[in-house]
Amino acid sequence: MRDHPRLPTSPGFWRSPLRGTWFTSVLGLVLLVGVTVLFVTGLVSYAAYNPGLSPVNDTTPDKGILGLYLFAWPTGPVWLYRFTQGLHVTLGITLIPVLLAKLWSVVPKLFTLPPARSLAHALERVSLLLLVGGGLFEFTTGVLNVQLDYIFPGSFYPLHFYGAWVFFAAFLAHAVLKTPKAVRAVRQRMREQDGGSAVRPDRDDDLVAPEPAPPTVSRRGALWMVGGGSLLLFVTTVGQSLGGPFRRTALLAPHGGTDPGGGPNGFQINKTAAYAGIDAAETGEEAWRLVVTGRTGTVRLSRAQLLLMPQHSSSLPIACVEGWSTADQWWRGVRLRDLAALVGYDGDPPDLFVESLQRHGAFRRAALRANQVADPRSLLALYVNGEALSPDHGHPARVIVPAAPGVLNTKWVARLTFGAL
Repeated sequence: MRDHPRLPTSPGFWRSPLRGTWFTSVLGLVLLVGVTVLFVTGLVSYAAYNPGLSPVNDTTPDKGILGLYLFAWPTGPVWLYRFTQGLHVTLGITLIPVLLAKLWSVVPKLFTLPPARSLAHALERVSLLLLVGGGLFEFTTGVLNVQLDYIFPGSFYPLHFYGAWVFFAAFLAHAVLKTPKAVRAVRQRMREQDGGSAVRPDRDDDLVAPEPAPPTVSRRGALWMVGGGSLLLFVTTVGQSLGGPFRRTALLAPHGGTDPGGGPNGFQINKTAAYAGIDAAETGEEAWRLVVTGRTGTVRLSRAQLLLMPQHSSSLPIACVEGWSTADQWWRGVRLRDLAALVGYDGDPPDLFVESLQRHGAFRRAALRANQVADPRSLLALYVNGEALSPDHGHPARVIVPAAPGVLNTKWVARLTFGAL
């Protein structure tokens, strides 16, 4: 029996008969579309935080021209962020088998010697390093964030933000160089009678193993396996974004073990009152006061006084950066623009700075654009689904704004400052 090389730098080390330009090209074209959508929806998600309201909503250092899309995030349709971020997270998880299969299909190229045959070849290898490293980094940190496993160093937001730009720049350069070849390979195989269903050696293909092992599955069969893995991840993830009864199908959804209980407050919870360090004594009717500050000074309002103000209702979901969302809930409370009017803003209200009683975790402070404050559906909510807010849902009062990321719908509100940004 002939001994095969044991070092990955030897071409004979890689013997799978599945590798080939056609197989790699199909996976690459899927990623070309999928990663582009991920990048665009990632930028959309970043814009939804209104990063221009720095340093409150965005603490990304030295972002420079990378923050070029700083526009006022709209308040409609109310499901906008629910859709864009749900698409971002669900698609990202669905593409994991495709990404891993694509990396597997070209891994022999990463071990070729010499490392650089020319300056152009060296630059290509560096771009591949950024492409592979950036892709693994973005997908890994994204999945960890979805599951709230913050085992990476530093804050997720700047890490994922800068990682996305590095990865997509390398991805774009790679796509410009390789997409024409990939399209030609797919078209050529489509013209062949077998359509690529068999594993056939092609000595002109630099991805084909020089000494392939006997095939156990066709390349088309391997693609079906990759597609089946992606479909399984999609089915067990998408329900977290759809919400309602579909959430039961989201076996890979974040916070899968969290039980929000039943009744009017029985819907998804991100951070509990205990996690946030909320002391029940400071949220009681006697102790809690809402401090509202604006052009004409400061007023302090008890919950009972807020209930004497005109009450309004809005049917809105909550959608979070982790990809999960609730069905629409009926919120009732005081309009933010009515609170702005109490402190001197009778016309168009200004931007709003919101502070919470929360002690632990991110986004203890948040800022809202003037267009969000002015929307008649934007509330300081006191009730949900006909019942007072539970402690975990922000009692005694929380902000709820249409189409805003969940972290901007601040719970356990202590202070509202209008026009401070």
